[in-house]
This record gives sequence, C-alpha cells and structure tokens, in this order.
Amino acid sequence: MYKRLEQRLQAIEKHRLSAALQESRTGLEKESLRVTPNSTLAQTDHPKVLGSALTHPWITTDYSESLIELITPPQARASAALDFLLDIESFVYQHLDNELLWTTSMPCVLNGEQDIRIAEYGRSNAGLMKHVYRQGLAWRYGKTMQVIAGIHFNYSIAEPFWKPWQMVEQHQGSLREFRDEQYMALTRNLLRYGWLIIYLFGTSPAICKSFLGGRKAPATMRELNDYTLYEPYGTSLRMGNIGYTNSKESASGVQVCYDSVSSYTESLRRAIHTPSPEYEKIGVKVDGVYRQLNTNILQIENEYYSTVRPKQPLQGFEKPVNALKKRGIKYIELRSVDINIFHPAGLTYEQLRFLEVFMHFCLFQASPKIDSTERQLINSNQMLVAHQGRKPGLILQSGERQMSLKDWGLELLEQMQPVADLLARVHQEPAYTVAVQHQRELLFNPEATPSAQMMAEMHEKGASFFSFAQAKSRQHRDFFLKRQLSQIRTTEFVQMAQDSLYQQQVIENSDEISFDQFLAAYFSGEASVNDNLLM
Repeated sequence: MYKRLEQRLQAIEKHRLSAALQESRTGLEKESLRVTPNSTLAQTDHPKVLGSALTHPWITTDYSESLIELITPPQARASAALDFLLDIESFVYQHLDNELLWTTSMPCVLNGEQDIRIAEYGRSNAGLMKHVYRQGLAWRYGKTMQVIAGIHFNYSIAEPFWKPWQMVEQHQGSLREFRDEQYMALTRNLLRYGWLIIYLFGTSPAICKSFLGGRKAPATMRELNDYTLYEPYGTSLRMGNIGYTNSKESASGVQVCYDSVSSYTESLRRAIHTPSPEYEKIGVKVDGVYRQLNTNILQIENEYYSTVRPKQPLQGFEKPVNALKKRGIKYIELRSVDINIFHPAGLTYEQLRFLEVFMHFCLFQASPKIDSTERQLINSNQMLVAHQGRKPGLILQSGERQMSLKDWGLELLEQMQPVADLLARVHQEPAYTVAVQHQRELLFNPEATPSAQMMAEMHEKGASFFSFAQAKSRQHRDFFLKRQLSQIRTTEFVQMAQDSLYQQQVIENSDEISFDQFLAAYFSGEASVNDNLLM
C-alpha cells in the first residue's frame, strides 16, 4: 500500500528535485488563556499595549477576551517559526500586568460560563461581526468548549517544487489545478493518519472538574482527587468527545467533501446557506440585540471544526470559500496539536521537524478519496486514541484491516523514515531522521509520551490538574520574563502594536453603513474593507 510513496521518492531522487523543497514555509498559531495570579480566568480587557486584537497580524484573541492568540508570519524554516513564537510570547509576557498565560490546552478553574467574556473588537462593523459570531457560538455550543487552547501548524510546500513535480507526475492541467489536487490529497492523508499526532503529541489526559460545569463525566474517566478527572489511557481530551469537535456532524447536516477544492468549498457553502430549524429557535436579532449572524447550519466557514483546513490568505473582507475558489490552496493548517506543557513555547523543535516529515509523507503517499465509511473510521480512530491511546493492545481500523495502534504506528513511521532522510539531505540537518526515530520509541514505550509523563508527574506529586498546570505556567512565565529580546525585535513589536491601534481607528471611522446593512452586504459577497479579517 506504500508503493506509490516509494515510487515518488525515487522520482524525486532521479530528477534531482530535493533542492526545490528547501523553500517550504512554516507558520505557527498558539492560543493561551490569560489568568490572574491565582489562575482564575482574567476578566480584564485585552491589553492595549499589545495592540488591536482586530487588526494586529501577530497578537490577537480567539473566542474569549482572555484567550490570546499568537501568530507567526510564514518562516523559511520551522525552527525560525518557533523562534519567532518565543519572541512574541516574550514581548507579551513583558507587557502583561501581573497575569499568567495558562500553559495547557485544557482551561483553568472556571466559575461558570458567566466568567467567560466573549472577545471584543471595537465598534466597527468588522469588529461587531467578529463579536456576534462568537455570541452565536455561545448560543449554539456553550462557552466552555470555546476556551480550549491549542497550536496550529501551518505549512506550505515550496513553490519552486510544484512545476517540476507536475512534469514528473505527468499532470496535464494547469499548475494551480495540480497544486490544489496535491494539497487536497495531503489533506485527506492528514485526516486518515492524524490519530498518530494525537497519540504522539497529546498532552491533555486530565481536566479540572469545573470544566464540565456540572455535566456528567464520561464513564471511562476516573477521579484523581476532589478537583481532577482523567482518562487512565487518555492522550488528548481536547480532541475527544468533551473537546471542540464536530461530533454532531451527521445530525447537523454538515457533510464536508475533501475530494477537490470545488467539492470542499461547495459543501461548506451549502452549510453556510442552509437554514437549521434548531438554530432558528435561537433567533438572530432579539429585542434589538444580535444573538448570532444567521440561523444557518454554519454561520460562517470557520464554525466547522476540523483537524485540518486547506487555506488561502484572505484579501480584504473576503470569505474563505471565495478565496479558495479564486486563488486555490496556499497552505495547510493542522489543528490537532496540543500545547506541550513541558516546553515554554508549547512545542519543541523536534516535534516541529516530525510535523514537517509528516506533511511530506502525507503529500507523497497515495491518497484515495474518503467515502462515508472511511470518514466514520477516521472519526472513530481519533476518538479512541484521544481517550484510550495508551491502552495496551488498542485496536484501530485501517480500511478493512484491524491493527493495533502500535503496529500501525510503527508501520507508518517505517515509511516516514526515507522521507525524514530526504529532508535531512535537503536541509543538511540529520535531526529530521532522529525526530522520527524518537517518535518510534513512544510507540514501544507509551509511558514516555507527553500525556503519560503528565499523569506520572501529577501522581508522583499528588497534584491536581490545576496545581500542576499552575506550577508549569509560573515556571514558563519566569522563563519568558528572563528572556532578552533584541532591540530591533522589541521596536518591531512596539511599532506593530501602535500601527494596529491606528488601523482599527481608521476602520471604525470609515464605516458608512449600519451593521444590518453590512451583514447583508457580506453574505451577498459585496462587503469590502481593508482589514484582513480572521474569524
């Protein structure tokens, strides 16, 4: 089943295409909750000294006013992206007013949904739309699951690689058609093999009881102490059935198709324009106050949660489906990476190298279309690994084959080794080869995985999830406060913050229509502002 992969790797060597892969680009996005010194959710505004959450390209907020999101611009090397992320977080920490950044994916102590402030983006129509969208998420799904944090790994294959690779693959269409087909194939493989990232990188096997808000815990969870619940073999509860997943996909009517860019965008477009009887009961504008943007299955594309998204940077106030349809896929966003509590950045250089190998493996490996049966298997594998990934002998389903997680994982990593060797030659860095070898060790020894290490340390110290995460957050705060930024980098961040505040003012002063008119124009495809909105 890996014959196609072997043929493609041989073709790359034969046609001397490896050097063309040098210019691949990596970007990172990291979410973290701002918390008080006592580690309760911060109720303060997004710090103005950091700039405008509406217009700053690198420092913004996600769902909540306290859920800060740090975004790196694309970098020529993955290690440079992590360096940039460390610089951003250093700048943020050195400008926070006695607050911590929570250093795990699962949130701190929550005193009910009333403590979760929905993010504010000013009085412009663009800012109001972002806020109302989040109000809609609260009405539809509740607020608690929206404050789970993670890291998104954004990756684009080197542009100089595509043209010669198209010739090798003997593709007769346009370069854009070829690139889109290849990226969609990569996306499908990230979906079918993505359980491996959940096992290897998962670092959320436990939660604070307050996260459930009185809801009944899954039957498989156990009490560690009066304040903590955990899965004995869990890896990533963030990616499980208590996290932010589209577990109600069939019931909601969202059926996203990954066959092509066209099928992908059209399936999302249908969901955006199809009314939902359930959401119609909520209403849109009630007593003069917006509850959601509309009553459709999805308010906008980003409401559909997937572990993988094909992306195209937006131009102005553009819909993501329109951007993809007009200009095709620019990069792939992998969204299943937990925050690594054992590293201040939330991710290690070795993990990044493995993700690069994983991306190229998924690109070169054969990628058949995903039918409804396989989609169910993908979802089932993900849930099993999230909740029971370290269970001895855990069985997953690979097509018609039943395989143990260990055997399937080792099989995949064996096939990734030549891909790692290729990248090691491309970048003259043997660490790519080593990164795959080290991941193999985690399949032989589940107790060495980040999730197992987290549980072992909590058991050893008799710590609750809260006290364990609080201690790590304080350690990481000290790391960032001691870290020295260059004067050039500091000046760059200060200037960017000031520029973003000015840009927000410009947008707010340029609004000439009401919010009602603005929404109507947006959904008709006519809205246009200079801000590159990321919902």
